[in-house]
Amino acid sequence: MPEQEDDDLFYIENGLYVFTEKYHLKRGYCCRSGCRHCPYGYKKDKDERTGKKD
Repeated sequence: MPEQEDDDLFYIENGLYVFTEKYHLKRGYCCRSGCRHCPYGYKKDKDERTGKKD
């Protein structure tokens, strides 16, 4: 079976998909969700609904 280019775009942790830095760079923009591997430097400091810090 040939190696697929997309093999390292995500991994599964506790049943959830975790997208890698490579995935975010391939997508091409920041979604402002505070992703663990965000290459754009976005940090989700405040809850956008309440304005309170996490």
